Amino acid sequence: SFIDFHIWDFPGQLDFFDPTFDSDMIFGRCGALVFVIDSQDDYLEALQRLYITVTRAHKVNPNISFEVFIHKVDGLSDDHKIETQRDIHQRITDELADAELDNIHLSFYLTSIYDHSIYEAFSKVIQKLIPQLPTLENLLNILCSNCGIEKAFLFDVLSKIYIATDSSPVDMQSYELCSDMIDVVLDVSSIYGYGAAQSMFVSSLPRHSIIKLNSGMVLYLREVNRHLALVCLLREDNYEKKGLIDYNFRCFREAILDVFEVRRGKFDLTEVASQEPALVAGAGAVAWNGNGGRR
Repeated sequence: SFIDFHIWDFPGQLDFFDPTFDSDMIFGRCGALVFVIDSQDDYLEALQRLYITVTRAHKVNPNISFEVFIHKVDGLSDDHKIETQRDIHQRITDELADAELDNIHLSFYLTSIYDHSIYEAFSKVIQKLIPQLPTLENLLNILCSNCGIEKAFLFDVLSKIYIATDSSPVDMQSYELCSDMIDVVLDVSSIYGYGAAQSMFVSSLPRHSIIKLNSGMVLYLREVNRHLALVCLLREDNYEKKGLIDYNFRCFREAILDVFEVRRGKFDLTEVASQEPALVAGAGAVAWNGNGGRR
């Protein structure tokens, strides 16, 4: 995978501030702390653990990015989702304010394994750990403006996390279409193209695929390298300028590879903050694993 980071998954009942644990070692090089709250359970105790975790971790490493996943929201109505997020946000914000810790900022996400919200949430977490993000966004903005692209995502193919997108607002439906296109291309190519044991992302040659939608839009995928893929959404009329799009993509691809120096066919991430471990702290019995399942 392009994204080289470590996840330390702590069960909710584990007290990693116990003297037997080395807090400096755990949080000293931590890039992000993700705290998962089960939205369908009574979360008051979880909020107390969140407060303790955040305040103590901040003392060890003030640079940690604190992220709160309000999980299992698929079982809640839209109004209940909003109310739950507002209540959790208000309670923890008030506690931090009472302790005069207004400088600690927490980000909140509504997540579920039954849609793309968990991938989008992790995408936003990872983007905060990539110092080259402004450069990547600028390159995508230039590509979109010169090719008439409505929306563009730079995906890590294996994890389905997008490490960058252009500056236009992310529409959930557009993100889901672009994300699902990767699965479609991989499934079709494994059957008809490169064998069941291989995907289309097996060489450094830039390959591409398109899907024309009934809405008059086109999904356009280009392989950046074996780890990264650019997936775009554009109007069918703009796709007629395919030569211009191909040329601009080659320029974009070269710029991306310059940003992350290529060494022996793999990206060198020694200067990328996402190489630092991202800590996942579970509250209760919910954590997200690599297979997209609950445990």
